This record gives sequence, structure tokens and C-alpha cells, in this order.
Amino acid sequence: MHVVATAGHVDHGKSTLVRALTGMEPDRLEEERRRGLTIELGFAWTDLPGGEPVAFVDVPGHERFVATMLAGVGPVPAAMVVVAADQGWQRQSQEHLAVLGALGVRHGLLAVTRRDLTDAATAARVRDDALERIAATSLGEVAAVEVSGATGQGLDALRAALGDLAAALPEPDRTADVRLWIDRVFTVQGRGTVVTGTLGAGTLRVGDRLEAGGETVRVRGLQSLKRQYDEVGAVARVAVNLHGGAGALRRGDALLTPGRWLPTELVDVRLHGDPARDLPRRLVLHAGSAAVPVHVRALGEDTARLALQRPLPLRAGDAALLRDPGRHRVPAGVAVLDVRPEPFTRRGAAAARARELAAMGPRPDGAAELRRRGLARRADLIAMGVPPPSEPVAGDWLADPGHWDGLRRRLRDAVEEHARTHPTDPGLPAEAARRALGLPDRALVEALATGLHRRDGRLYGTATAPELPPHVRRAVDAVRRDLAGAPFNAPDAGRLAELGLTPKLIAAAAAAGALLKVADGIVLLPGADAEVAALLAKLDPPFTLSEARRALGTTRRVAVPLLEHLDDQGYTVRVDDLRRRCTERTS
Repeated sequence: MHVVATAGHVDHGKSTLVRALTGMEPDRLEEERRRGLTIELGFAWTDLPGGEPVAFVDVPGHERFVATMLAGVGPVPAAMVVVAADQGWQRQSQEHLAVLGALGVRHGLLAVTRRDLTDAATAARVRDDALERIAATSLGEVAAVEVSGATGQGLDALRAALGDLAAALPEPDRTADVRLWIDRVFTVQGRGTVVTGTLGAGTLRVGDRLEAGGETVRVRGLQSLKRQYDEVGAVARVAVNLHGGAGALRRGDALLTPGRWLPTELVDVRLHGDPARDLPRRLVLHAGSAAVPVHVRALGEDTARLALQRPLPLRAGDAALLRDPGRHRVPAGVAVLDVRPEPFTRRGAAAARARELAAMGPRPDGAAELRRRGLARRADLIAMGVPPPSEPVAGDWLADPGHWDGLRRRLRDAVEEHARTHPTDPGLPAEAARRALGLPDRALVEALATGLHRRDGRLYGTATAPELPPHVRRAVDAVRRDLAGAPFNAPDAGRLAELGLTPKLIAAAAAAGALLKVADGIVLLPGADAEVAALLAKLDPPFTLSEARRALGTTRRVAVPLLEHLDDQGYTVRVDDLRRRCTERTS
């Protein structure tokens, strides 16, 4: 399917032309038909000469309903500009054309209507004037057809021109994330809420779960051109029957693929139109079918920061426009550059940001964006409209190569500095490293630690074991002497305190391989556990705690934690509460 929006001044025959092309009444409201004036968006469709369907979004031409016109034309890829031959170019002709240019619409045609009401020379002058104006916008040179909706003159030529227009439209991405801007919401008895919109990309399926207005909804049914479907792909006019929290939806909301969009209240943009410094501080941003008041802060000559009154699901590369409703004009089109700009927290930050934006190209550059941010989640870049430039370094995290190398150097320096300042505890805890580097995820620390030693959640550099100061080495020598005659009779708490061996120093000595820490307050010499296992292997299995204590010549205070240590190390296996047997150690 192809979707085309009408554009043009009030009473120039847009609805009459759509009616003549389709045989359908685009004006849905009784008041519209009574007054002969389009107030709301109208929809009608027909088949092109090649058999493909084309749907028309018929928009109001009166200046009081420009916001409604924008809601209809915003998501549509092509436009049919309508100018009456007997009236020529008018005020709303110009504003509608400015809207199309601001939105960057590149595909369209000109229909010179009411040809039956004027002579050939006048119609030609109106046609040529309109073509010249249109050529100066993003539409460029377009085909023109003189037509009369009342008499049928030129309708076949217009259908042929529409066929050529449809053939020139780019192929939509039906695998893209869904963002269906809602242009109409109503309730069907027994079915619930139905929303309509123009699906510009992606595919909708019955059963899909989508995000809308902060709620999760389910697609209960799909219609396109009054026919039921299980699946509808872009581009299409579609009506979606929703189940779930859809009661508060309104025009300007959007149905979104879950987890793939980042609604934003702050965007940096490039402007096409009035200089940024000349813009009023308060304008209305029109994006898709949404109209949101914004505060405008000029940054550079053609760049600005917009603070939105409510969040919108925007991406870098989106086209929108700023409108001044009080003056009935479009001062600028908008190309979204960044939907997650950093706040200005220091003097000169705005000027620096203006220079950054000036250097940005028309399309989002993933490498440049990652270079500016240093680190970013792949999913976040996609949701921002920025193509990921590389593969993740850890989990879903992407890193700029230069920033990543700098982080690795800083991590190594932090590990070595910790070892210098904590010689008895040289391992830098990974969580402390994360905080020191300001990293958002522990997984990044693990990925950066290539070339470093890792043990028990700590990072070690050249110093992989504690460096024991002289007084600790003397205390360890004293323990060795104490254990020389009774190797399994561990010194008690009083003796350890006398030697100055605090729990922290005992842990350092154990990490250095100078002592064996069996349990808190229980230390033996390195290798004592293997010696104990060898002695216990000589006992008849299974053996009791008392038998083990006597064989080792030690106390219950030492024997209980020592046997538990042997269990943990795989030297022994506990049979019941009191009995054990020795086994071959597997690790």
C-alpha cells in the first residue's frame, strides 16, 4: 500500500478530488458535510492503475486546523499539493508547503484543481507559479496535472501520475522497530479501544505487545482499508484494536516496540529556517502526530536545545518542525541530532556543545557519538537512532577504543597504587575499582582486567601476594617456633594478640603463604592440612572427632575447625555428626 496526504488552501477542492478518485466520502463528520469544510482528518482509498492500493489522508485546509493537518501529514511519506486554478496560490497553500518542506518530504505531485472554472492560460499560470514554489522546497521538481473533481477532467492523468509517484517511493523497512503515531482514538462497543495511524516502518501482528502512554497493550485485532489482517507491514493506514491500558490514549501518543525507544524531554536539533537566535522562546514542536509546547534555547546559528513539555519517543535523524501558532507560521524545520544530550553544568558548556553540533553530519554517526560518550549500551544507541559502530566489550556495553585504552591504563595504575599503599593487602577489590573509574557496571571492570591477576573478587598487578613488613615477619617466626614442638596445637587468641597478629595481618600472612588460616583465630603452618590428612588416613575409618584430636595431639578448639577445613578442602568426608573418613583429594 502507498499513503499520500493532501495539502492546500481551504476550499481548493482537496476533499472533492479525493472523493472523485476513490468514490468514497473522506469527510466523516456531519458538520463537515454540512459546511463543506474539512475539520478532521479524512481517509479514503482506491487502486492505482497497476493494481496497488493507495490511501489518502485528507487534511483540513483552514488555518484554524493546521495542527490537525500536521497530525495527518507528519508520518506520511508523500503529498499531493492541491491548488485551485481559479484562485491560485493562497496563504494556507504557502503554510502547507512550508510544513512539507520543514518535514523534509521528498515525494509529491501537484494537482491544479477546478480546471473547469477557468481558462487554459490562467490554469497554466497557476500551475507554473506553484511548480516554481514547490521546486524551492525538499519536494523539488514534481509532476503537475490539471484536473476537475466535479467533471472528471484529468482524473485518468492524475491516476497515472499517482502511479508514477508510488513507484518512486523508497521501499519501507518492515523489520524496523514500530512507532505508530496515533491520529485518531475511538471505542467500538464490545471490542474496546481502537487507534489509527500511518505505519511508516516495521510490521504489526495480532498478539503483539506494545508500549503506549507508559502502559503495555496487546494488539487484539488489525484492520487496513476496512479489511481484517493478522499482520500489516509498512507503509499502511492501519486501525489497531487494543487490549490493556489504552483508555487514556490520545492523538499524539504512539504505539512502540517495547524496550526499543527512549522517550525524551530534551533534544538537540539542527534548524532549517529562521536563525536560532531569532526564534521565540516558546514554540510548538510537531513530530509525527504529536504537538508539544517546547522551550527553545539557541546554541549555534542553526542549532538549538528544545525542552519538551512532555516526553516523546524521538530518535536522531527524525524530522519535525517548530510552529508559532500565534503568528500562524512555521519558523523552522527540525532535524533531531541527539535525544540524550548532557546537561550544561559548567560555564562555556553551551558554546562547546554548539561546536560539537555544528560538526555533526546529516545522519547519526555511531563512532562519533560513542567517541563523545566514551561508553554506551548498544540497545540505548539503537533506541537513540544511532547505529552501533562496533561489537560490545562487555555484555551490552560498547566503548570508544581510545576511551577504553585510557580506562585500562587507569585501572592498572589504580591496582598498582593500591598495592603500594596497602602492601599487606595488595588486591584492589573489583567494586572499589569500578567506583574509582566511575564505571556503571562491574562487568566492565572484569573486561578491562586483561593482563591482571584476579582472585576472590580482587585485582592484582605485579604484586600478587602481600609484602609482609618486618614486625609481621617476626610475629610469623614466633608462631613457627611455637608450633615446632606441637605442629597442630594452634596458638590461642591471647598469644596472637601478644604477637600483634590482628585478623587483617593474619589474612595478609595467609595470602603471602607464610601461615595457614584454618578459621578465624586458628592458624597453623603452611602444609599442615596435608600433614593432618596423612596422619588421619592411618586411623580405622570412619573415625570420631575424639580419635582425630588424640591422633593430632591438639585440643577440641583446634580439632573442630581443622576437620571442617579438611572437609572443605576435600581431604575428608563427613559421614554423620561425629564420624569422618579420609578420601583422595580431587582438587
